[in-house]
Amino acid sequence: MESWNLNELPVEPHAPQVLDSESEGRAIVINLPKGEQLQEHQVHERAWLLVVEGTIGITTPGGDDAEGSTGLLAIFDPKERHEVTALEDARLLMVLSPWPGDGHPSQQNSGE
Repeated sequence: MESWNLNELPVEPHAPQVLDSESEGRAIVINLPKGEQLQEHQVHERAWLLVVEGTIGITTPGGDDAEGSTGLLAIFDPKERHEVTALEDARLLMVLSPWPGDGHPSQQNSGE
């Protein structure tokens, strides 16, 4: 077993910390200062985003927007586009599964 206290991890803004990265999934802690964004993006995996601390807003091209604070859990389908904005300093836990997902650059043949 491995365990972490997500509130006490020394994670610098703009320097996500990978906690675990196995074939079943990848867990990442992100500190996002107030007003900063994870600009619109998509990942190849299903993504679970949990607000550990702070408040965020989530926008999607389809209008499935959400806003919430500590305890908010958002789940994104693989390749679903979204943007996350910190409405106040926020600490986030993102879990991606399976890792890496279909179409991830690490799954492509290198020059073959």
